[in-house]
Formats: sequence, structure tokens, C-alpha cells
Amino acid sequence: QVQLVESGGGLVQPGGSLRLSCAASGVFFSNSYMGWFRQAPGKQRELVAGITVGTTKDYANSVKGRFTISRDNAKNTVYLQMNSLKPEDTAVYYCCVRTYCGQGTQVTVSS
Repeated sequence: QVQLVESGGGLVQPGGSLRLSCAASGVFFSNSYMGWFRQAPGKQRELVAGITVGTTKDYANSVKGRFTISRDNAKNTVYLQMNSLKPEDTAVYYCCVRTYCGQGTQVTVSS
């Protein structure tokens, strides 16, 4: 059974930083493309960042230069370092692999 558990969300002021973590189990992690998605109220879920088996990284244009995705195959964990956060980054962030996603972690950027 695939399980994805996100952590690290919270309330942060504009310009601040957060680091999200996602611990995966039940999946051949080191052989899987991992993605971070987000969904803001009233909006569709969107891909924020993805990382391949070979550690090639993809980013949404809106987060390029501010967010960094990384993975630790020894820990079955994928991370999302988010810097220079903006109010428009406010959303629930989900870690996903194939058709599975975690429960999400709330990120709120507000002064």
C-alpha cells in the first residue's frame, strides 16, 4: 500500500521560507518520479515541481528560482525548499507518485 506523508507546512510571512518533506512507503522510491503539487481555494491542482529518477528537475514557471526540489533515496523522502514565499503561494501542497498523493500540508503566506 502506497503511503505518502507530507510535513513542514505552516504560516509564514511574505519573503520567508519553508521546507516541506514527504516520506514515502509502499513504492519503489528510487525508481519513481516524485512530484509536488499544490491546490489553492477555487483553483485546480497544479504541478509545482518534479524530480526524476536521474534527479532531473522540473518547475512551474511561477516558482523557478525560488523553490528547490530534492530527494534522498536512502530515506525514501522528497523535499521542497521554498524561499521568497509570496501570498500567491498559499495552498495545500501535496506529494504525489504515479496516481497516489498524500493528504497534503497547508502553506499560508501572510503578514
